[in-house]
Amino acid sequence: MSTRAKQVLIVAVGAVVALVMCFLGLWQMQVFVDKGDRSVQARAEQPPVPLLENIRADGSVADIYGKRVTVSGRYLPSEQLLIPADDGSLRVLTAFEVADGRVVPIVRGETTDRASIQDAPAGERTETGLFLPGEGDADRAVASGEIGSVRMPLLAQRWPQRLTPGYVTLDAAGAADQGLTQGRVTLPHGDGSIQNGGYALQWWIFAAFGLGMSLKLAQSLGAKERAAREEAAADAVRAASGEAHD
Repeated sequence: MSTRAKQVLIVAVGAVVALVMCFLGLWQMQVFVDKGDRSVQARAEQPPVPLLENIRADGSVADIYGKRVTVSGRYLPSEQLLIPADDGSLRVLTAFEVADGRVVPIVRGETTDRASIQDAPAGERTETGLFLPGEGDADRAVASGEIGSVRMPLLAQRWPQRLTPGYVTLDAAGAADQGLTQGRVTLPHGDGSIQNGGYALQWWIFAAFGLGMSLKLAQSLGAKERAAREEAAADAVRAASGEAHD
C-alpha cells in the first residue's frame, strides 16, 4: 500500500472514530437535558405549599418557583387581562388580593370562546396552582384589555397594587370550577446530572484528540516517507560521486 493510501486510511479511521465520539457526546448531553426536565416535572407534581409563607417581606422568594402553591384572598374583577395565543385561545389573568394588600396575578384558565368567560368568583377563596416567576416578551400585537404574556414588569404598570414576584396558574380542578380549561404553562429546563454533562464533554474532548492524533500520525508517516526518499537520493549522489572518483 502506498504512503498516500495509508495516510488517507489513517485520517478516515480517525474521522469515523471522532464522529462516533461526537454522537456519544450528543447522546450524553440529551440524557443531561432529559434528567433536568424530569426533575422539573417532578417538582411541579409535589404537594402544594403556602405561597405567602415562602415570600419574604423584602420580596425575595424561597425555593418555590416551579412548585404548586396555595394562596388565600379575593379576586379583583376590575383588574383582569386576557392573554391571546397564536392558536386563538385566551388565558384569563385576574388580580388576586391577599390579606396584606399585595396582589398575586392568577391565570384562572383558558378558553377559545371570549363570550364564555365568567366573572371571577366573589368572596374569600383559597386557590391552588403552579407558581412561576413570569414569562418573556411575546411578539404579537394585543388589543385593549389584553397583554402579550405574563411579564411581571409590564403587569406592574397595569395594576397599581404591589405584586408578588411571580404568578399562579390554577390547576385543572380550579380552572374547571370557573368554567375554563387549565391554562398552559411552560416549565423551565432544569439542571441535569453533572456526571452526564461531564461525560458529554469528555467524549467531545476524546473526539478532538483522536482526530488530531490521526492527522499527526498521517503527517508523521508522510515525513518519514520524504526523509527516506531524501536519504535514498543522497546515497545515490554519494555512490555516483564515488564512482566518478574511481
